[in-house]
Amino acid sequence: MLPHLLHQSSRKSITDKSESHSHGIDSLNCTLASLLETSAMGLGSTRLGALTALIPTLPMFFSTWETYHTHTLFLGYFNGPTEGLIIAALIMILSGYYGPTLWTSPLASLFGHEQFLGKTSFLDLWGPILLLGLCLAHIPDCVNNVYQARRGRSQPLIPTLLEWAPIFIFTGSLCAWLGSPYSHLLKDNHLSLLCFTLSPAFGRMTTKIILAHLTRQDFPMWTVMLAPLITGSVLVNSPYIGLPGLSATTELWFLRGYFAFATIVYARWAVYVCNSICNYLGINCLTIPEDKWLALKSGAPPNQRPEATRLASGSVRMKGGANGKFA
Repeated sequence: MLPHLLHQSSRKSITDKSESHSHGIDSLNCTLASLLETSAMGLGSTRLGALTALIPTLPMFFSTWETYHTHTLFLGYFNGPTEGLIIAALIMILSGYYGPTLWTSPLASLFGHEQFLGKTSFLDLWGPILLLGLCLAHIPDCVNNVYQARRGRSQPLIPTLLEWAPIFIFTGSLCAWLGSPYSHLLKDNHLSLLCFTLSPAFGRMTTKIILAHLTRQDFPMWTVMLAPLITGSVLVNSPYIGLPGLSATTELWFLRGYFAFATIVYARWAVYVCNSICNYLGINCLTIPEDKWLALKSGAPPNQRPEATRLASGSVRMKGGANGKFA
């Protein structure tokens, strides 16, 4: 959070590799850090708890979509990495000092004016605050920045709105699954497992966008991680069309299978991407190659170092599957 406080455009100067790493970690963290806030507020495995835990995925997606088209990470006057984290930290501090009952207590007991506030508590306003903050403060700013960037290149805005399809599928499937009266996930206290499952699923979605941005590829409209999410939402709501629904045990095992699938697929893909980038640049992920270390030790100028020779000769190629894409 500190770089954002020091300078809102600090991330503009990061390298391509660190940009993909930074956004990848941020994407994985969206459903995990917010789970701590859900716990601190005592929301539990409820629909409001699920909204609190999962809503950070939306601003993250739209900021990544914005970066893809503008080639700049804009941070507005009110944004998640700065103000959002400050608010979350303050909520946790207040919960630690006063206890989570602070959020369920009537506002009138804290501020008076019971004739106006009645029995309204902070939790009664929490959902609207989250949604209004997203829809009024964040998304319009992202759309405006993309519009300005594309207008400067004489490109239309409307075709880019189709690229919202992945997040619409992601959000719609979650709402259909968790909002279904036939679902047992929230009733049986499996919100944590859901968040751990969606962490790599959403993480791959947004990291693919960053990789497409860095390698100048088409916007990724699909990831295989969405398939189990869509399947789960359909199976849970199958009683609406006269088919038997999922029992609580079956639904839990389906979610566990989704978690294993998402974790394995993401881990394999992350290793593949890291190795491809490192091979292209002639570097190692966590260590300094021996030939580069010796060149640095000997004081060789940059244009005579091993990685410069490999890149100049074209002997190193980025491996990215079919058409050079990271699938």
